[in-house]
Amino acid sequence: MNKKKYRINPETLALERIEHGFVYWLRRSGWYILVGICLGVFFFFAFYMLFPSPREKQLIKQNKNLEAQYQVLDQKVDQMQLVMADLSQRDDNLYRVLFGAEPIPIGVRQGATKKISYYESLEHMTNSQLASDLTLKVDILEKEIYVQSKSYDEVLDMAKTREIRLENIPAIQPVLNKDLTRVASGYGMRIDPVYHVRRFHHGMDFTAPTGTEVFATGNAKVVFSGWKQGYGNTVILDHGFGYQTLYAHLFKSLCRVGQKVKRSDVIGLVGNTGKSTGAHLHYEVRYNGKPIDPRNYYFYDLSPEEYDKMIQLSNNFGQMLD
Repeated sequence: MNKKKYRINPETLALERIEHGFVYWLRRSGWYILVGICLGVFFFFAFYMLFPSPREKQLIKQNKNLEAQYQVLDQKVDQMQLVMADLSQRDDNLYRVLFGAEPIPIGVRQGATKKISYYESLEHMTNSQLASDLTLKVDILEKEIYVQSKSYDEVLDMAKTREIRLENIPAIQPVLNKDLTRVASGYGMRIDPVYHVRRFHHGMDFTAPTGTEVFATGNAKVVFSGWKQGYGNTVILDHGFGYQTLYAHLFKSLCRVGQKVKRSDVIGLVGNTGKSTGAHLHYEVRYNGKPIDPRNYYFYDLSPEEYDKMIQLSNNFGQMLD
């Protein structure tokens, strides 16, 4: 029940009952309604912030997953950019320099920008679609970079191996022979000096006085040094890459088994030992265990004109010295 309210009339000094009109009650009701609305809004937002709905919980979880995925992708992109920068530098400053090619322009390396419509289409993609698309492209790019990097590593290894190969394989004549007068007999069918029949000669003979220095024709390891039936005092070098060279009829060997020698090192002296009819060096080049023509392995020694002359001299079908 509403309590009745009174007031003192200042003129009559009597108590008079206060009568409230419609406006008073309207204002009072409005005030209560306003306070109620404010309290309702306050509690609504408080409940909304403290207790998210199931849909909001799902979205929050999805956003956290996307954020983690984007962070991983961002790290991958940073790593790929470092790898690409290294590949670009190696390509411009190593591989293209080796082949005398101009560096690739930076604009070509970066490539043309995609059409604007492509980027506009991204605005209509959901976060999941965008992340999935980006992940797929990054994974493909990562694989391509890995393959290209491995390819460059293989090219670099081949270049290093090629340098070692050039140092090791036979490339000079085994005796000083600038005037080519010491070529006595070449590779192929020749007349045996003892039995006077035609047989295959597996090397080249170089005439020289006894005691003439014999040189290793490439970097190698000595795998034989001693007497060999028919060859006399013999040295065999293993150059790696399937190559071996043989030096026969030596007066004396100046190396030992297991020793490593370099091209132009003296490994023996010309002699007349074994099945031989005069002081000379019998020289063979073997590849994968089979004798091959030594005249193809003097490219460090001879000019094109000298090589042609050596070919003519070695092609004679006369009598060999062993």
